[in-house]
Amino acid sequence: MCGIIGCVSKRNVSEIIINGLKRLEYRGYDSAGLAVIPDSGHKKSFHFKKTAGKISALETLINHADFTGTIGIGHTRWATHGIPAEKNAHPHFSCDKEVVVVHNGIIENYEELKEGLLKRGHKFSSDTDTEVVAHLLEEYIRKYSPLGSLQRVTRILTGSFALGVIFLKEPQTLYGARCNSPLIIGAGDGENFIASDVPAVLPYTRKIIYIDEGQVVRLTADKINIFGFDGHPHRALPTEIKWDIKDAEKGGYPHFMLKEIFEQPSAVESSISYYINSKGCGEFKSLANLKERIKKINRIVITACGTAWHAGLVGKYALEELCRVPVEVSIASEFRYGNPVLDNHTLFVAISQSGETADTLAALREAKCAKALTIALCNVVGSSITREADSTVYTYAGPEISVASTKAYTCQISVLLLFAVYLARLLGNLSSKKEKQLLKEIKTIPGKLKTVLKSSDEIRSFAHKYKNAPNFMYIARRYNFPNAYEGALKLKEISYTHAEGYGAGEMKHGPLALVDNTFPTVTIAVKSLVYEKMLSNIQEIKARRGIIIAVATEGDEYIKHMADDIIYVPETQEMFSPLLTVLPLQLLAYHTAVAKGRNVDQPRNLAKSVTVE
Repeated sequence: MCGIIGCVSKRNVSEIIINGLKRLEYRGYDSAGLAVIPDSGHKKSFHFKKTAGKISALETLINHADFTGTIGIGHTRWATHGIPAEKNAHPHFSCDKEVVVVHNGIIENYEELKEGLLKRGHKFSSDTDTEVVAHLLEEYIRKYSPLGSLQRVTRILTGSFALGVIFLKEPQTLYGARCNSPLIIGAGDGENFIASDVPAVLPYTRKIIYIDEGQVVRLTADKINIFGFDGHPHRALPTEIKWDIKDAEKGGYPHFMLKEIFEQPSAVESSISYYINSKGCGEFKSLANLKERIKKINRIVITACGTAWHAGLVGKYALEELCRVPVEVSIASEFRYGNPVLDNHTLFVAISQSGETADTLAALREAKCAKALTIALCNVVGSSITREADSTVYTYAGPEISVASTKAYTCQISVLLLFAVYLARLLGNLSSKKEKQLLKEIKTIPGKLKTVLKSSDEIRSFAHKYKNAPNFMYIARRYNFPNAYEGALKLKEISYTHAEGYGAGEMKHGPLALVDNTFPTVTIAVKSLVYEKMLSNIQEIKARRGIIIAVATEGDEYIKHMADDIIYVPETQEMFSPLLTVLPLQLLAYHTAVAKGRNVDQPRNLAKSVTVE
């Protein structure tokens, strides 16, 4: 969603803000803008530029103007209220141009607030919900300090918002506020920042303060103050970010997505090694204090959105097979509207790469209200979901920049499988010998992932062969069934090709009607409990002259008689096979998107983190 960066410094901030916006491009956007208070001139005023389209267009505007200043805010907008257009791009101003505001989120009561402001003589220049904030601050600043004004305005807004605000009344002070949308502080040396996410400020500081819900921050170049919406002061210590800025750059790859696909062997190895101790046993230190409560659970509920939901579906198979506990996997956006049945014997697992996914966070809060034991599975330290859950199990994927998730998915699956082994042992359903066998096998996965990646050029040729096919189907069974969903999703979101994932057993219940000699079906048919069943499904498709692209186990000669094209993966136990079979699907989607000239890292209409409902 929208990206915010603000900086107050003793040096020129324009370039800092532009560079920060570039590092937030992955969040998805349709317009961009920047405002600074210039150092020159006797009368203080805002200088600003904004434009629909790319940040490069904004940068060109900035380069042809005097934008030297030591305080400023910038924004990339993802349209909610009002079409993508210059007038709707942020920042937005009060009538008297004394207050400037940028905003991520949705002000749900903006129509009511706007109606009152119009009656009081305010004039609006955009169609956005954000602009009401600037006009409200204009009214309150007549009676209160900038801090007091912002605190009072936050208390009358409903919905979700992360705000960046500058008042001409305090030209060297940067304000921020947070409610249900992410915002962080970067604590620098002689300069301080607010931003939507860490990469925006990482070139300048590794000291990050995660702003809590219901907090307002006031920053000068040398000082950081945090307050509640109610005015009470708060204290927070910075978190030291361990990963390097190079981790959030392309590193010679043409796209972040391809880089992140090829990072999966090391990312999965990092995630696996963290949870296997020197004795070869699973160990989840963050859950140590919850062991007795975990032993009393009688049900597991997993909730997530998009790719993370698919990871949860893989986890369900392992958890039920090893732990013998019933598992439900819910789409987070539907979870709290279904009047879910939860109690203190329910283990609730919320999966989110960013830890800021609005629907998943809302589902977590619902589970906490029902007294369920809550665990977050997340990639971002200090994010909202990790702070609100009873405990957190981290993945160690490193920063994922491309909108289409790849390495986060395989790391989520890896940790879920390890968690299933750990939980089964804790519940007494798995012997120590079997545990060590499973963990020994999963430790071979990073090396096998490297082998799969060697097929990239071959998969590129398949992508060029089928790039003009208007429709694809993906089918699989059991542990790989979620990968049918995931493969179809990847192709849809970055190549804009229509694709659907199905359980292979559902073919005769409708999808088979689509098959003809122009219709490719990607089948995941590795050696497994359901291998023969998958071969039967492939035969059904071939009998109708359908095209088969098969993902199969190395050494499988029989499938050559059925498939038009084959991508081989190394053999492993069925439980771990989704970690291998998803890589060809990611590469097929990537190479198809490139062949079709798509914007791979920033597909149209999509954002990396969905931080509003």
